[in-house]
Amino acid sequence: MSEKWIYFFGDGSAEGRGDQKELLGGKGAGLAEMSGLGIPVPPGFTLTTEACIHYHANDKHYPDGLESQFEEQLHRLEELQGRRFGDSQNPLLLSVRSGGPVSMPGMMDTVLNLGLNGDIVEAQIAAGVDPRFIRDCYRRLLTMYGDVVLGVPHSSFEEVLAQEREEEGVATDYEISAEGLARIVEAFEQLSGIKVCVEDLQNS
Repeated sequence: MSEKWIYFFGDGSAEGRGDQKELLGGKGAGLAEMSGLGIPVPPGFTLTTEACIHYHANDKHYPDGLESQFEEQLHRLEELQGRRFGDSQNPLLLSVRSGGPVSMPGMMDTVLNLGLNGDIVEAQIAAGVDPRFIRDCYRRLLTMYGDVVLGVPHSSFEEVLAQEREEEGVATDYEISAEGLARIVEAFEQLSGIKVCVEDLQNS
């Protein structure tokens, strides 16, 4: 039997414990403890610190069994939430957060709204979701994924935002129109092939 690389939490139970910071990191252990106590935290799963250590110690190769465990836990999360990752009508959106046994500077920033893509955005707009809201959610995903995962300089995104603010004659990002956000999203997707990377991730 392969080693356990992922620990699930949610729906009033948890596979991990609060005293497993070395294995689950501070956030993972805390979420496991709260979920086990019945506190209604959003469900999710934690990749162990051992999986991270293995990845870096083996030329950035995932440990055996990690991929199948990930698919199993994602399906479990989908069933619990009643949503599907990549489903245009009922999408499951995830947040990805880092957390080691001890918090320290330089840790990976959070990536929010993982699960959105251009097709889902348009499907949600057609279903009645506010265009500005959903496009802004997607803009944030593209910014965070591009910066944290792909290494696109954050300044590249800021330049696009600044240009759109100037063209619309507004002072803040919150004042940019839905149409302006559509142009921003298109520009963000082109930065270092972000659109291709995000869609490949969701189709894998």
